[in-house]
Amino acid sequence: MDEGRSEPTVKQRRGAVSLLLAMVLLGVFPLDVLLPSFPALAEHFRSTPADIALSISLFAVGIAASQLLIGPLSDVIGRKGLLLAGIAVSMLGAVGCILTTDYVHFLLFRVIQALGCGCFVLSQALVQDLFKGEERDRLRILMVTATGIFISVSPLAGTFLQATLDWQGSFWVFIALAGTVLLKACFFLENTRPAATGARSNIFQPYRRVLCHFDFLSYWLISAFAFACHFSFIVISPLIFMDQLQLSTYDFSLILLVYGGAYIVGGSVAMLLGKRISTGHQIISGLSLILLSGLIMLYFSNHFKLSPITVLVPMLICTAGTTIARPAATSKAMSLFPENAGTSASAGSTVIFICGGLISALISLSPATLQSTLGYSFIILSSVALVLNSRINRRAKSPTTSPGVE
Repeated sequence: MDEGRSEPTVKQRRGAVSLLLAMVLLGVFPLDVLLPSFPALAEHFRSTPADIALSISLFAVGIAASQLLIGPLSDVIGRKGLLLAGIAVSMLGAVGCILTTDYVHFLLFRVIQALGCGCFVLSQALVQDLFKGEERDRLRILMVTATGIFISVSPLAGTFLQATLDWQGSFWVFIALAGTVLLKACFFLENTRPAATGARSNIFQPYRRVLCHFDFLSYWLISAFAFACHFSFIVISPLIFMDQLQLSTYDFSLILLVYGGAYIVGGSVAMLLGKRISTGHQIISGLSLILLSGLIMLYFSNHFKLSPITVLVPMLICTAGTTIARPAATSKAMSLFPENAGTSASAGSTVIFICGGLISALISLSPATLQSTLGYSFIILSSVALVLNSRINRRAKSPTTSPGVE
């Protein structure tokens, strides 16, 4: 917390949790809720589903570019003003998407919406500001669990909105949710500034400090590799279930809903493990589950015909591992530079977006079968992450190694 600030009351804590979960929802809603509307969008703009998929990629790029500025700037001028401004810009972009009839303009407004959504990276900084110790770790587990649930439910919500309000429905719902969060943030958050900020003339200087810190970068890479396993599945799931297995949009949405249940189970297990084992052992446990899921995925791809079960079973194991490993690694990374929480959150989130985007693109372009490619990817990513975690532990035990830059 900021120096001099009193401990929040139970009511304030509950308000903070609801605000953070709403920010998590708005961070993923604009991406996945549009999946069922690809055909309708392609028809409306007289383009192809592949062109519409480009808007998803541009959205991710826009968020990454925006949060690079928002994070360190929030360490200087505070979180509240940037959050409110970002939400307003995201709402403006969503309105533009609804009103335009030109595909190029649609892409432009999607980027504007994404630039505004970059403010939701501040959720990690707010956790660092408002909570301490085990409560902070539990909240991060809750946020990762909620992220998976929201991602899994979004396509089902998108199917309903497409059937009732056409493709514009998802944007109208986003505007309504964003407006609600804007009002809540306006009245709930204090207009304070972080304690130690440094010179305003060089707000990007902290990036050099945090990104040159071996443990910081390694923990975020561990979190990013765990996320990439989940994100890759989400990106290529329409190709597996709707293109290859010829499932309907509704059936596809139900499968992702079941997939979301793994986040609830994984989050519950992570909460239990958090009380019994160290954060480092939580990372190892989660990554080991991801490695196991990759081996099972490969076995199924070589010995069984492609089916929803042969894909979903290993993915449920992978997701449980992701839900255990990610919040533990994130907490470790964010604890290293508490005075630069905004910069730390932005740097880590950018690493996650880059890894998730590149790895999912490579998987989707692979000439091999998607199922086996997923299996190999899980094995490689989890193995590299385990090596990084082992390296961090060896450095911590070595009396000759000082933390930070190698």
